[in-house]
Amino acid sequence: MTEHAVELALAALEPPARPPYLVVENVTKRFNDFVALQGVSLEVGEGEFVCFLGPSGCGKTTLLRAIAGLDIQSSGTIRQGGRDISALPPEERDFGIVFQSYALFPNLTLRQNIAFGLENRRMPRPAVTARVEELLELVGLKEHGHKYPSQISGGQQQRVALARALAPSPGLILLDEPLSALDAKVRLHLRNELKQLQSRLGVTTVMVTHDQDEALSMADRVVVMNVGVVEQVGTPAEIYNAPATRFVADFIGAMNFLPGVVHSGEVQVGEMRLRAGRGVPAEGIHLTAAIRPEDVRIIGADPHADWESTNRVGVVVEHVEFLGSHVRLSLGHPALRPALLVAQSSQEVVRALQIVPGKPIEVSLPPERLRLYEDKAQATGASHV
Repeated sequence: MTEHAVELALAALEPPARPPYLVVENVTKRFNDFVALQGVSLEVGEGEFVCFLGPSGCGKTTLLRAIAGLDIQSSGTIRQGGRDISALPPEERDFGIVFQSYALFPNLTLRQNIAFGLENRRMPRPAVTARVEELLELVGLKEHGHKYPSQISGGQQQRVALARALAPSPGLILLDEPLSALDAKVRLHLRNELKQLQSRLGVTTVMVTHDQDEALSMADRVVVMNVGVVEQVGTPAEIYNAPATRFVADFIGAMNFLPGVVHSGEVQVGEMRLRAGRGVPAEGIHLTAAIRPEDVRIIGADPHADWESTNRVGVVVEHVEFLGSHVRLSLGHPALRPALLVAQSSQEVVRALQIVPGKPIEVSLPPERLRLYEDKAQATGASHV
């Protein structure tokens, strides 16, 4: 399959546009002199699953709490289903929330935990019982309703917390790092379950996470945040394949960064001259070219490939790291010292080309895979993640 065909296939997987259900407009949040959110605006479509992704302290949880009314924004507006909820207290907003700590009542059974909010709303007892049983079955815990939280696993407790949030049939579900307290295997299983459940119910969902794999695998769209602002909003494929800023390129996945300067329409990195497939800035502009390890092509891996003649670079293999499904190669080049160019390849290619530490090889950096970011600071060193 050609690269163009792959891109078309990824585009076909992208969700269709949906009417906005949650609208955040120019929201700013200050804590004394500290600005946690600065003019944040975004829309979440009806039935959409959106992840707020970013490092600690980027403002993602503050934004979630503003949407919930737990920390009212300093300025800006928030609308849900066409209703302005900007100044409403949490109890007057239409949402269910799940925290990473589960927050279950230890002295109540699972049934009683799920029923708690419904009973507070004075729902008739038969209706409460029916709804609780429906939710226990939905989250796969029908046989455990009589147990207490201490008698079930962490993953099961999180399912109960989700069922409790879903009980009143809210228009919006808010998830605050709901899987971060679980071990890796349970987390992987539960995130698949959670995404399938959300898709089946069609409930609009916003999740906060710092785990990029979680965001890329679960979300219809990802909101990447940094120091209180939104860096980029897009589908997982857009965020990964076309990072809009250097921060996004650095934060999402692994990336090689090659600092250089524009010379005669090309990017000069030390003695290397690289063509780029996208618009190149004006002559003399300092920039950073970025390319993902899986896009660094090893010459000889496919003798019929048309990219083998473009941006060829001679390198020396410094390290070969076996990672199960693929092999990570660290490649040395004088223009990049002390950093190394990282490439990702298959075991078959490494075996066929007898790639070992110390061996000189050639790689290609396809122009269409190079992304260019103008440097505010005149960078002089290379780095990779």
